[in-house]
Amino acid sequence: MPRLPRLLSALAFAAVAHGAQAIPINYVATLSGAAEAPPNASAGTGSAHVVIDTDAHTYAIHFDFSGLTGTTTAAHIHGPTASPGTGTAGVMTTTPAFPGFVTGVSSGSYDQLFDMTVASTFNPAFVTAQGGLANAEAAFAAALASGSAYLNIHTTAVGLGEIRGFLTQIPEPASLGLLAIGALGLGRLRARRR
Repeated sequence: MPRLPRLLSALAFAAVAHGAQAIPINYVATLSGAAEAPPNASAGTGSAHVVIDTDAHTYAIHFDFSGLTGTTTAAHIHGPTASPGTGTAGVMTTTPAFPGFVTGVSSGSYDQLFDMTVASTFNPAFVTAQGGLANAEAAFAAALASGSAYLNIHTTAVGLGEIRGFLTQIPEPASLGLLAIGALGLGRLRARRR
């Protein structure tokens, strides 16, 4: 068996074998003023990474930001919007800001792990609207998975939010393994037709 097909077969086997365990789900976002609703001319930028672990019932968040016009007043995740990647929605996570988020700065970073079985992880209004904590956890995960959740950083210059970005999923290794199998199959099909 040639080297590439063996490698692809090994990757596919590893992806399927690993599928028996929950794989952390990764989401990323690029934050900008242009992504706000309504858009603004802020030169501020940022990036975010959220990882949900469905077995541990946790989510980890890390984001960096710089160049804000105003100084920070709040940061949190909103959702779900009516349509993925557009619109506005209420705050799902803690209000007015993530615990320990530094206000009064124009650049910085944030890194925290949250237990989704603890009510204080979420906005109390979001938990109530969902009918309880377990439903809030599921709704939060569904909003991220559907592309209808966004990270928003609010400032003194733009109170409704100076920069934001919709969180989009990064394909997990199993999906990459399936993609490799598909590519291998296409390659073999094309070779047979020649």
